[in-house]
Amino acid sequence: MSSTRRKPKPKSKRKGGHPAGRPGAVAPARFGDWVGGARLRTLPLAIAPVLVGTGAAVDASDPGVFHWIRAILCLVVALCLQIGVNYANDYSDGIRGTDAYRIGPSRLTGSGKAKPRVVLAVALVFFGLAALAGLLLVVASQQWWLLIVGAAAIAAAWFYTGGKHPYGYYGLGEIFVFVFFGLVATAGTMYVQVLNVSQVAWFGAVAVGLFACAVLVVNNLRDIAVDEEAGKRTLSVLIGRAWSRVLFAIFVLVPFLILALISLIYTLGWLGFFTLIAAVPAVIIALFARTPRELIISLQLTSISALAYAAFLAAALAWSPL
Repeated sequence: MSSTRRKPKPKSKRKGGHPAGRPGAVAPARFGDWVGGARLRTLPLAIAPVLVGTGAAVDASDPGVFHWIRAILCLVVALCLQIGVNYANDYSDGIRGTDAYRIGPSRLTGSGKAKPRVVLAVALVFFGLAALAGLLLVVASQQWWLLIVGAAAIAAAWFYTGGKHPYGYYGLGEIFVFVFFGLVATAGTMYVQVLNVSQVAWFGAVAVGLFACAVLVVNNLRDIAVDEEAGKRTLSVLIGRAWSRVLFAIFVLVPFLILALISLIYTLGWLGFFTLIAAVPAVIIALFARTPRELIISLQLTSISALAYAAFLAAALAWSPL
């Protein structure tokens, strides 16, 4: 009597392509996983433009005048947007399957630790908090046209990896990061406080925007192999490893040329060159790194450099004797 063999059923794929297996195969996300999903090492990039914009606002204000409530609201907007975009990226890359190729820390959606709709909901909560704080700023300043700027910032945050044609997949991430986490965040912070944007604020905006681009470049340099495999055409994928390293060095070092120009007028600005203690090692590591771990160290040093640079520059703008 002959027996019939059943063909094995093909393994089911979860949406997003992560190899988490059937539901329950992966432990649910804990609090630490959600904190990791916020990507705390990127938060200095949100704080930096607010510091510089506020320092410029103090410089342009009458002595003793400081709009601290508006400054705090600007910080809330920047932090919530940064955290929101981090969770949105987790969601979008996860359901698209990009994170299935990751060799670094696992993501909430891609690892199966959290349901995609929950990660999306958390991202939307932070976008909502950013919108609420932004609305309060608009009411306080009576500059209603800023609602358009706020809507554009949230849209840029979402479409970085979200939607059918995310611009982060076409080598445009650095442009939008420079505009929104550099120019818009810095100039906007000063504007809502004093209804003006000074020339030195624009210089500072360019500097912090370049630091933000540097962090993105070194992050994408680390992931260049897996991004190629996943079909994610970041700028680093398009220009290759060698030019990515050169571009990173330019993004980190040019802000110090800007600082030198600013320090000719704002004398305390020279203290900002202490930031080179972290920035130079970040550049050296990125230029000669051979492992993803080395590039993560470079990324961390760059984030620290961005925050320290902004703090020194803000102090110089606010308190330098003219």
